[in-house]
Amino acid sequence: MSEFDAAAAAVQAALDAGASYADARVMHRRIESMDARNGEIEELNQHEDSGLGVRALVGAGWGFFAIPDLSDAAARRAGERAAAIAAASAGVPGPTAGRVPAPVVSGSWASPCEVDPLSVPLSEKGDLLVSVTAAMKRAGADHAEASYAIWDTRKWFVSSEGHRIDQHIRECGADMSATVIGDGETQRRSYPGGQYGTRGWELVTELDLPAHAERIADEAQALLRAPQCPAMVTTVILGSHQMALQIHESVGHAIELDRILGWEAAFAGTSWLDLAQLGSLRYGSELMNITIDPTIPGALGSFGFDDEGTPAARRDAVRNGIWVGVLAGRDSAAAAGLDYGGSVRSDGWARLPMVRMTNVGLEPGPHTLEEMIAATDEGIYMDTNRSWSIDDKRLNFQFGCEIGWEIRNGKLGRMLRNPTYTGIGPQFWRSMDMLGREVVPWGIPNCGKGQPGQVGHTGHPAAPARFTNVRVGVTG
Repeated sequence: MSEFDAAAAAVQAALDAGASYADARVMHRRIESMDARNGEIEELNQHEDSGLGVRALVGAGWGFFAIPDLSDAAARRAGERAAAIAAASAGVPGPTAGRVPAPVVSGSWASPCEVDPLSVPLSEKGDLLVSVTAAMKRAGADHAEASYAIWDTRKWFVSSEGHRIDQHIRECGADMSATVIGDGETQRRSYPGGQYGTRGWELVTELDLPAHAERIADEAQALLRAPQCPAMVTTVILGSHQMALQIHESVGHAIELDRILGWEAAFAGTSWLDLAQLGSLRYGSELMNITIDPTIPGALGSFGFDDEGTPAARRDAVRNGIWVGVLAGRDSAAAAGLDYGGSVRSDGWARLPMVRMTNVGLEPGPHTLEEMIAATDEGIYMDTNRSWSIDDKRLNFQFGCEIGWEIRNGKLGRMLRNPTYTGIGPQFWRSMDMLGREVVPWGIPNCGKGQPGQVGHTGHPAAPARFTNVRVGVTG
């Protein structure tokens, strides 16, 4: 029985059991990761699984059931169980379920891939991690670590509306770090800070880990001797890596429509945004243009169709500083009176599809990093995230970075250790007065959300940016 046949059998069984709508996803995923420490391989993980998940709608109630069996009988049982769960859910008072229209499509999509990462010999991948960790160790790191991760996912989607879609998404990336231990504290420098994408092994090759191994070990040692980041209010320039996390935490999660509606609350929190202000709220300065774009080739949040069968499409979230769009699914969009979805995904066949970030990124500005530094009389340049904290409305935040440098009279000065900054989302974004044009599509493969928890892969195109009147050096 083919994957499409199994999905179709589950959908038909759900309809026969009383569902007004049903969809099913068959997924097959292979995962490989490797870790090295101090010149030796520490761990190799390889995992493969497949299964089917089916959603059913009965009245206003949704049901979901998943099973690791693609036989006809098992698929039909899954559809029946999903419909039974939906019928039980319909007995609980709640909003009327609806779905915004979506084009009924049949199609295929595959992410770009020049070198299949699973075809690269383990010995070659292991030699890379061993060599860079040994190099960092020789350069003075007390602990030198490196890793890569690969995900190879095939999906088959069928809906009662007529969707019939298959996708092949290959993702990979790598990271390395050097940690040094001083008197009462440790310092860590990493490269590239973790970078992942919907590409093949060519992405890891382009990162060129060996070229940066000695440098990050040297910088980690220098941080032990560097002065502490001072506590003050000043101008801050953030590198693109830190900007990616800033976008992720203070914009990406805040514009998830299920949070705004209060559907996602207990574990991950809600959002400070109010739908009544959509189209009028000033989120940031006029330099702030945030897009939701799963069509970016090679970015980690890219796909051909989301897990409701909606074709990938670019959409504005913030335009000239004004909040204009959200991340939505067909049901949450209908509840909010909007006319688009397209941002629903799940972490595997056994998890319920939910609103997730795709590629939520900041469009480039007119400046270079050098121009921003030259235009700053006094400030701090920070990059590469070390720690983060944000409240459950995605409003008040505090971030720590691995490294910082003083800026005086338009030039970089002393290195600073333990740089931190804090702010309130809209106030912070409204203070952005310069924005770089050097955009990097950073990928974050460990975004947590939901109960049971799901891990999402998100992309965040970002460039360096300057912010004024920022509180830095916060320690408590």
